[in-house]
Amino acid sequence: MPLLTLTSDFGMQDYLVGAVKGRLLQTNPAFTLVDVSHTISPFNYPQAAYICRNSIKEFPPYTFHLLLINLFEKRPQQLLLAWHQQQYILCADNGLLTMILEDKPEMIIGLPLDPKAIKNTLYLTQVMAEAIQQIHTGASMQDIGIPDVPFLEKNHLRPLFGENWMEGQIIFIDHFENIVVNITREQFEEHRKGRHFKIVFKRNEVIDKIVDTYADVPEGEKLALFNAAGYLEISINKGNAAGLFGLQGFTEQAQQSRLFYQTVKIHFG
Repeated sequence: MPLLTLTSDFGMQDYLVGAVKGRLLQTNPAFTLVDVSHTISPFNYPQAAYICRNSIKEFPPYTFHLLLINLFEKRPQQLLLAWHQQQYILCADNGLLTMILEDKPEMIIGLPLDPKAIKNTLYLTQVMAEAIQQIHTGASMQDIGIPDVPFLEKNHLRPLFGENWMEGQIIFIDHFENIVVNITREQFEEHRKGRHFKIVFKRNEVIDKIVDTYADVPEGEKLALFNAAGYLEISINKGNAAGLFGLQGFTEQAQQSRLFYQTVKIHFG
């Protein structure tokens, strides 16, 4: 039976998560529904891209991923159905898709919307559900939508590089207030070239080594490691790094001004 993941910015306070699941199960009661997250911060594309990218790749081939995130940035004219690395992704035409993939999808179609329909969340869910059901019963993607449709593209948030430094943006703060930075292990090692380094962030805090686990430092000590997704993470063993260091996650204003409290800089030498 089709496996569907659900990721949204709805929160858990009202009826929408339950209503979406109900609408999906009306289309096919055999759909298997898996929640990824419903607490994506509103309008926070880097956070959404980080969470979706690193969850999608762990699911079995042919999973359908419904990304109900910022559905109404503009009046919806179409939904997108993409096929990439053996995964189906359904989302709004709002630029998030290319931020998640860090590339263009291998195949994409536009799912047309009824111009007479009231385009609320449940209607968009219904359009996604019907597309999934058609594919499940043997239709090809090209048969259910408009192939190679033009769509909005946004660039993923990249670190900045200099000869002896690199600077990353805080893209996520988790439940334990660990800080995730948009620097991968591969980017770090490629730019490091075997040199010594210092990770510097607010209040002139410095970390000069990478550890493997939280247990590698004493309780209450700050640390840096690369998490399971391969991204740089700054933490305090059994502490709250973001709160203690006064660090904040991504905002649109911070992206424009690159405020210091939003960034982490690594010096090499």
